[in-house]
Amino acid sequence: MEPTTPNKVFRLGDRLVQEGRLTQAQLKLALQLQDKADLRLGDAIVKLGFLTQEEISEFVASHGRPKRVGDMLVEQGIITDKQLTRAIEEQKKNDKRLGEILVDLGFISEGEFYAFLGKRLKIPTIDLTNFQHHEEVVRLIPEEVARRFNVIALAEGEKVILVGMADPTDIFVLDDLSRRLPKPIRPALVKTSDLHKNFDRLYRTSGEIQDFAEELGQEVSPSSHDLAQIVETEMLVDAPVVKFLQSIFEDAIRAGASDIHIQPGANVLRIRQRIDGVLHERTIKETHIAPALVSKIKLMANLEISERRLPQDGRFSLKVNNKSIDVRVSTLAIQNGESVVMRLLNQSSGVKTLDELGLPDDIYKGFTNLLRRMHGMILVVGPTGSGKSTTLYTALNMLNVPGKNIITVEDPVEYQLERINQVQIRPKIGLDFATVLRAILRQDPDIVMVGEMRDRETADIAIRAALTGHLILSTLHTNDAVSTTTRLLEMGLPGYAVASSLLGIFSQRLVRRVCDNCSQQDEPDEIHLRWLAGMRENYDVKNLRRGKGCPRCLQTGYSGRVAVMELLVMNDEFAQALRREDIAALPTLTKTHPTFRSLPNVALDYAFKGVTTLAEVVALANNI
Repeated sequence: MEPTTPNKVFRLGDRLVQEGRLTQAQLKLALQLQDKADLRLGDAIVKLGFLTQEEISEFVASHGRPKRVGDMLVEQGIITDKQLTRAIEEQKKNDKRLGEILVDLGFISEGEFYAFLGKRLKIPTIDLTNFQHHEEVVRLIPEEVARRFNVIALAEGEKVILVGMADPTDIFVLDDLSRRLPKPIRPALVKTSDLHKNFDRLYRTSGEIQDFAEELGQEVSPSSHDLAQIVETEMLVDAPVVKFLQSIFEDAIRAGASDIHIQPGANVLRIRQRIDGVLHERTIKETHIAPALVSKIKLMANLEISERRLPQDGRFSLKVNNKSIDVRVSTLAIQNGESVVMRLLNQSSGVKTLDELGLPDDIYKGFTNLLRRMHGMILVVGPTGSGKSTTLYTALNMLNVPGKNIITVEDPVEYQLERINQVQIRPKIGLDFATVLRAILRQDPDIVMVGEMRDRETADIAIRAALTGHLILSTLHTNDAVSTTTRLLEMGLPGYAVASSLLGIFSQRLVRRVCDNCSQQDEPDEIHLRWLAGMRENYDVKNLRRGKGCPRCLQTGYSGRVAVMELLVMNDEFAQALRREDIAALPTLTKTHPTFRSLPNVALDYAFKGVTTLAEVVALANNI
């Protein structure tokens, strides 16, 4: 169902301010209390002493809002005054809505109640039994809000959101939802019983992790931290552990997390997800389940479960919601047990194409031109987690044709590519980058990808290969393009060899995208404006955007990330400076380079297009 026309929602707070019953400052305080204390806005206003309950009721009545459900039922002769009075008295004893109480008392059936209400209010009545829900729409309303107000987001149109409500006459709920949601709402009527059934199904994951933790906690004794006992009772607790882990993985994949952290503390077990580069935390009170959980992960990753003192690394694969996920596992002994960090690689999403990277036209052109070269070295640089592997795999995907022999040496192999020979290093048996690279050069390669140039020996072999007719792709952990050339010289590589082999350097970072769902015009503060004035002489802040924060982006204002790249193509001036090993001259040469644009300048273009925020650009610039 596609909602089209919004209903005019009565916004209590705005009306009270407009008519002088509240000040804007008082409304702001009431809204803050509403969120903090989990109250309706009217109750928050009364609690703060700004108005009495009678004054609010009179105000609502004077503005022609719909009559209360009970009064309408009495007017139509469906229930009596006496029955209504009894239901209201019963309502004072619990948190149920009047309609639910009337049904519980047997004064009216649920079907009769909702048929009457839908007809009287002239709004659609929706049966949720076979309704096709969409998760991204449902999660526009957080679970705790949905359960508290008995509402559910059903559909999102271009201009309006259709919201199923047990009581569409509740102006306090309508007011609250109109403030929370990014678009006007159109109420629809749904049965309370249907809502409760759907809450348990649609919001399963958010409460499921705690539920499975409690189930697992009942199987594992809080006082038992003996590893032998854990191993001995593994068959007993295996089912709860598997369900617990499945919920953790499903939740992480759904949220688009890149990493999962499992960290036992003194009082809680922390489950953390890294989403768009930022950690989001959930705590589990059953801390004693941690050893069983860690043991299961170790078994899945083929690690030694009896080793709890030394760090271990492993990997395993699993399917989550029909997606193939490769999981890289790292364990580390900490104060309260073992910390486990799992990196998630979605194999089902495949390798990105060059178009999917979303590069600016000048960098796109420079990238493709470099990849057409027959020999030389191309470096992709940046800190851990800046997207270097994604860029390298995109390049390999573009170069992967039957007429080329491509070999890679990686740690680890992240994505398996058809036709490409990929080698995993194994330092424990002496199979390191340098050893594999020497062997690769005897395999008649056209193109070689070296996962990382970690030492002088590997870099030396790579440069010699680039000088003898091979195209070499590799990475370095450096801050920007200029510092990469400096690092190569500091590694002891001859300047003439670097100058002769190096074709270009891509330096990159990931910045967070503004959430499309809650994007609005940004108003930069003085600090950011001063920084902007130092970067650009002419600029227009009208196109700057930021996210207000909504359920879809976890109230962060950001959703997803985009790669920001600077491309330094070697020219005669740079090559001459490298041959002289004139490190001091290199930064100055970027200012006169005909095609070079620095990371902050490229990122600033994204900000002026509304892709990211000015705050993200300033943070990037301050960390180079």
